Amino acid sequence: MTKTKIVLLSIIVALSGSGTFLFAENPEQPKIISIAKDSAPAKKIEELNLDVLADWNGKLYIVAGPQDMVHLQKERIPYTLQTVPLTPARGQNAFSGGGVNGAYHTYQELEADMLALQQKYPNIAQVFPLGESLEKRKIYALKISDNVAFEEDEPEVLFLGCHHAREWISVEVPFLMGKYLAENYASDPEVKRIVDQSEIWIVPLVNPDGLEYTLHVYRYWRKNRRDNGQGNFGVDINRNYGYKWGIDNEGSSPSPASEVYRGTAAFSEPEARAVRDLFLRKNFQAMISFHSFSQVILYPWGYTKVPSDKNAQMREIAAEMSSRIQAVAGRVYQYGQSNGPAMYPTNGDTTDWAFGTSGTPSYTIELPPIDELGGGFFNRLEDIEPIFRENLPAMVYLIDYSIANYQPAIHNPYDLGAFLFKKIDKPDTRY
Repeated sequence: MTKTKIVLLSIIVALSGSGTFLFAENPEQPKIISIAKDSAPAKKIEELNLDVLADWNGKLYIVAGPQDMVHLQKERIPYTLQTVPLTPARGQNAFSGGGVNGAYHTYQELEADMLALQQKYPNIAQVFPLGESLEKRKIYALKISDNVAFEEDEPEVLFLGCHHAREWISVEVPFLMGKYLAENYASDPEVKRIVDQSEIWIVPLVNPDGLEYTLHVYRYWRKNRRDNGQGNFGVDINRNYGYKWGIDNEGSSPSPASEVYRGTAAFSEPEARAVRDLFLRKNFQAMISFHSFSQVILYPWGYTKVPSDKNAQMREIAAEMSSRIQAVAGRVYQYGQSNGPAMYPTNGDTTDWAFGTSGTPSYTIELPPIDELGGGFFNRLEDIEPIFRENLPAMVYLIDYSIANYQPAIHNPYDLGAFLFKKIDKPDTRY
């Protein structure tokens, strides 16, 4: 993997609590600027708490507010204002058709669609609330299995989406997986086989408060909506998990103004606790956490460059998933260790925690595009289905891998509705 092909996701930000839209005609409004990488030391850019959207062709693309530009001027770091905002690729209006965000789900729309699957396919699909967000929205899991109301002695696989609010496509891919399995169970022998032999858990929206904020206030918002005081909002949920949490300030930040602020303690955020509690109650054999963008498949470790003791196995699985994705339409997903030669350090993230806690093969898949210039977080409406379709064989492969390599846990079957979670039948009418 080369750095020109791997876009660094937002590193550090000072845009907390903005109450206006990104491209409004407002002198106080953040702008997108670019900085030539050879014009300033990388450490200095980090210290300035900037929101780096992309590292592309020798330039850093940054969302910068007025104070950021003042700091850059004081440090004598030249920058260029991007006269053409980095909006949806090829001029596509991401909000055309459907609701407020077109074919992309709002919290309410996702809730309704998950419950509709349960109602239409009650024998294989059930929805469970795992907990509530800071703003009291429910965090839902969709379970797909042939005897869905019971825990059977079968491998379990977990698919997660939308830890980061602005990554809308990461909601759609795992949800569409659940929809595909439910709709094709009766007619597709291969779908029936994997559903009959496994338990598939899907949490498409880990960060509901953040997602809603991106819809109605600020499209580039990343974190949850924790009020940190002094005008700073948000914890990066994907830096809030407990394994090696806060081991250094490079893979996460102690600053509440940072876009990778890790929170006051491991699992301080209810959204991370909801995922944790599900994971610890189950015996997951594999996991994918979907993100966007940069079109890569990553595996632990993120907190160190030292490979894990299962590095060869993890790389082999990643290579196979990449190959199956490419076979659909030719799109290449690079793969490698999260803190590999061309990537960047993270600590307190989901995959390190899942792997470090249980040894479960755990992956981050960064969905397309490969760069900000290809659309960044603004995937076109017509891209949703193709991106899902190319990831489908990789997800099926991981389920099959889990079936073939199943390591049973020592436990007794129990009724999920009575013991683990309470099945939900009605939407949350507060939103």
